[in-house]
Order: sequence, then structure tokens, then C-alpha cells
Amino acid sequence: MEWIVVLLGIGLIAGAIGSVIGLGGGIIIVPALLFFSTNTDILDGITPQVAVGVSTVIMIFTGLSSTLAYMKHKTVDYKSGLIFFAGCGPGGIIGAYANKALDLHAFNVYFGSFVILVSIILMIKDRLKPLSLKENIKIRKKFVDKDGNEHTYGFNPITAIIISFAVGFCSGIFGIGGGSLIVPTMILLFLFPPHVAVATSMFIVFLSSLTNSITHITLGNVNWPYAFALIPGAWFGAKIGAFINTKLKSATLVNFLRILLLFIGLRLIIQGING
Repeated sequence: MEWIVVLLGIGLIAGAIGSVIGLGGGIIIVPALLFFSTNTDILDGITPQVAVGVSTVIMIFTGLSSTLAYMKHKTVDYKSGLIFFAGCGPGGIIGAYANKALDLHAFNVYFGSFVILVSIILMIKDRLKPLSLKENIKIRKKFVDKDGNEHTYGFNPITAIIISFAVGFCSGIFGIGGGSLIVPTMILLFLFPPHVAVATSMFIVFLSSLTNSITHITLGNVNWPYAFALIPGAWFGAKIGAFINTKLKSATLVNFLRILLLFIGLRLIIQGING
């Protein structure tokens, strides 16, 4: 029973953190599963492939739960989300197959490097100024926030699909939602309002996790008892995170997450090198 409680807790924390800032939660679930498998007797037999496979299944539920919550606040841009998914979907499938070639040590080094990259992005994104919206933007939209302020944002579909393909590849190979890269891209390059970027990112996480998980299920990478134990915590955690996102500024949580991810990334790299 101990493993069920641990997995419920991991799912709850990952779902809440992932939903608040649009990460999807996989960036917490994957290292947590690997940690408890390699350093304790609570979880057994978790390879990088299983950790990623389980994570992608959980991302379906965190993505859906968050999307349903954000729908009530009308912050999900469905059309833009589908365009980004046109790149994320194929990228995720290719990434899932690429994951087969990684053993634990190589996975730790690559995933640790990726986690540190995400941490750096979170550190510098608030210091970067969004680019101005160009005149030749093909898709241009307006959003009025709850304070009555109008925001204009937009993008060219080809650019969005190319960027999201790379994000989808990372999502498929590492089992993360991809929001850690999509959200800053939306805000800085395409001028999405932050709340719209986060909500739309979770919609993309939901869609891309469907295709990613099917691929990982086909490859036999999903431990179903572990997945079923994670799902309830991830579902309610995502709802809690979406509520926090609409009520509070998430600066404090982001600052904590920056440090946590930096620590996780360094630890994974050291484990991979010394393993």
C-alpha cells in the first residue's frame, strides 16, 4: 500500500505544479519515478522507458483536467492549440521511438541536461522582452482579460508547427508535456497573454499525450498499476493548479521550481556519469 500513497502524492504535486505554469507535470513525474525506483524499495522495475510511458499516460489526465478547468474561464485558444498540435503530434511519436535507444545512464544525462535547460528558461523568461507583432503575421487574434484589457497576439502557422515539432520530440523522448518550451515561445515570440498561453498549452499537452501514450503503449512501456495509482492525484492536482493560476500570480512557485529543477537536473547528470 505504501507505493500507492507515494504515487498518489507524486501525481498530486506534479499535476498542481504542471497546471499552474503549463508544464504538464511530466518533468516532475519522470525523475520522481526514477528516484524512488533506484534509491528505495517502494517502486520496482522502472526503466527510463517505463517512466516515460507512464508519464505520457498521466499527461492525458492532467491535460484534460486542466483544459476543462480553463474552459470555464474561456482562456483556451482551441484553433491555435490544434495548429501547434500539428507539429507536436508527429514529433512526439518520433521521440517515443527514439527513447528506445537510451539506457538509464544516457537517459539521466540527456534528461538532466534538458531539465537544466528548462530551469534556465524559467529564470530568464521574465527578463526577456516579447518581440513586436509583425505586419505579415497570418493568424492574428485579440483577447480581452477579466480586467477589460485587450491583448493582440498572432503567429505564422509554419513557424508554429516547426517549433512545436521540436517540442513534441522532447515530449515523446522524455515524457514531459512540452509546456516548459511552448509557453515561453507563445509569450515571447507570439505575444500570447500568459493565462491564454498556459491554458492553451495544457490543451496541447492533452492532445499530444494521446498520441504519445498510444505509441508508448504499443511499445510496451506502460506499467498500468503505477499509472492507475498516479491518475487520481494528477487529476485533482491539475484542477488545484488551474484554480491557483486564475487566482494568484505564480511567481513564488516558479522561483521554487527553478531551484528544484536545477537540483534535479544536476543530480540526474551526476548519476548518469557516475552510474
